[in-house]
Amino acid sequence: MMSVQPMMQQATRHARRVYVGGLPPFTNEQAVAAFFSHVMAAIGGNSAGAGDSVVNVYINHEKKFAFVEMRTVEEASNAMALDGIIFEGVAVRVRRPTDYNPSVAAALGPSQPSPNLNLSAVGLVAGAIGGTEGPDRIFVGGLPYYFTEEQIKELLQAFGPLRAFDLVRDKDTGNSKGYGFCFYQDPAVTDIACASLNGLKMGDKTLTVRRATVSVQSKTEQENILAQAQQRIAIQKIAMEAGGLNIRGVESALTKLNENATKVLCLTEAITADQLQDDEEYGEILEDMRDECCKFGTLINVVIPRPKDGIDEASPGVGKVFLEYADTGASLAARNALNGRKFGGNVVSAFYYSEEKYYSMEYDDV
Repeated sequence: MMSVQPMMQQATRHARRVYVGGLPPFTNEQAVAAFFSHVMAAIGGNSAGAGDSVVNVYINHEKKFAFVEMRTVEEASNAMALDGIIFEGVAVRVRRPTDYNPSVAAALGPSQPSPNLNLSAVGLVAGAIGGTEGPDRIFVGGLPYYFTEEQIKELLQAFGPLRAFDLVRDKDTGNSKGYGFCFYQDPAVTDIACASLNGLKMGDKTLTVRRATVSVQSKTEQENILAQAQQRIAIQKIAMEAGGLNIRGVESALTKLNENATKVLCLTEAITADQLQDDEEYGEILEDMRDECCKFGTLINVVIPRPKDGIDEASPGVGKVFLEYADTGASLAARNALNGRKFGGNVVSAFYYSEEKYYSMEYDDV
């Protein structure tokens, strides 16, 4: 006869699993299990006591989703509160799997997350609609560990009053983990702040500042964002100088958007020379880049230089991706969304490229 424990595990499995969608392409089962076990402990969601709450992970790499199996039904319900959490730089979706049976699950344990979860410990907002925190929530990563919470808030508030700010801290030490989340009282400030701060050097770190969930704006909106950001930079600099704010790297942050934006964006660390050897794989990469990067505006062309004769990895531009947009508003939106994103474990850098050199097919000026 089967033992009672395996029978119970099989009977409750549909209620102990959660679907996690929108995973970054190169993650693995161990990373997902470790992340969700850590996060569950951080929010106080481990109803079964000490130890890892995740007992098994299955990943469909092609469709970028996973089934994460928890120890108990209650812990799976608590995990539902994690919808929209940032995993490896990407906001993932947390849902019930298709085999979840609400009527049967009701007899097995709680079907809703505990109201006592400390979601702010991981930058989420309790009671948010759909489990996510709304379109105006900003992810702020790459923060120097020595920055205090007040210094970070002072920098962010240069763009307007904050409605909320959560600096994510290590559970054991209480030290900053180098990232956090914020909302502005005025949602119109969201894109201006992201455009101004993303990719900037702050001390020994580079900031990644973007909406937790990337949204697509119209061409006019993108151009307005750039213009407003440049105006806000000038006002902000005067205000900060008058207030005597002294944070390393702030001056460069205030002047970054004064650089001349171009319609051409260059991505580095997104691909390797080995991936460009095979014609079929090269074609797939080209299509994937078009599909992903046209979300930010009218994409005119994608250029991915290949090694000459298929072997010369030192050919100009190999390993880089050049995106030509119809206007600077679109390239701004793309830069804001792509800079700092992880591909294959590498952090992508996105920066404006000389249009003159691009049109002359000079791809080595990086």
